[in-house]
Amino acid sequence: MRIVVTGGQGQIARSLRERGGAAGVEVLPVARPDIDLARPESIHTALAALAPGVIVNAAAFTAVDLAESESERALAINGAGAGAVALAAANLKAPIIHLSTDYVFDGLLDRPYVENDAANPTTAYGRSKLAGEKAVAAAQPDHAVLRTAWVYSPFGKNFIRTMLSLAAQRAEVSVVADQRGSPTSALDMADGIIAVARQMIERPKASALRGVFHLVGSGEATWAEFADAVFAESRAVGGPSARVIPIPSSAYPTPAQRPANSRLNGDKILAAYGVRLPAWRDSLRTCVRRLLAEGAF
Repeated sequence: MRIVVTGGQGQIARSLRERGGAAGVEVLPVARPDIDLARPESIHTALAALAPGVIVNAAAFTAVDLAESESERALAINGAGAGAVALAAANLKAPIIHLSTDYVFDGLLDRPYVENDAANPTTAYGRSKLAGEKAVAAAQPDHAVLRTAWVYSPFGKNFIRTMLSLAAQRAEVSVVADQRGSPTSALDMADGIIAVARQMIERPKASALRGVFHLVGSGEATWAEFADAVFAESRAVGGPSARVIPIPSSAYPTPAQRPANSRLNGDKILAAYGVRLPAWRDSLRTCVRRLLAEGAF
């Protein structure tokens, strides 16, 4: 099986490349300038040249705060751009796996969100990603939209690397304690995406495999609890650690308001695909130790 993944320099694409070899899957990343979701005319040619069996669209405008002032650009990339990738997938007769986000919800529920809860994004980024979900579904019926949240990995910029870097510089770190979500390893996601891709290829007429699903690490935490866990794992192997000072979101204002509840329920993807990602604390331990061993923070 050949997976072509857009957003070739991102956490998901790099994780897919790492996990693909062991799974016997060829993973071909494609990135700018070869493909640019802001230039739909570049998309079909770039994807067709790679003869994909499955397309994973991991490319996105992910600067959540910047999207508030560049909403048209975010919408062009995350909305129309995603739709153009899905249209290319349809023309190439390849299933598409499209990555989305918890930001499509307003975060007001007091339980983890399920797939058919009403989407009500409160940020420009969330609105652009919801537009992308709709564009993908309209362009290619053979799709699986995977919403995720709080992604981390040994690659790129993410919360774990930021916390380790801060702990190397200071004794205390203030972290928001009134937002709760589902920390998710991009390497675990890669395993899940490969499992989804295989079944989409093997069961092309299975309607239960198509639609929207939530793919997140098992368990939940606040950002402050997440930081505490990072420092505990780092401290256990002699790495940098800091004391976490819990603060409310109001003490750390941002242009885009983060959802207070980013928890996503993963029961649907478990029922359809048999996929459940590991406990986030277990995957966190592996990630922290790898980053420390590589000095990559």
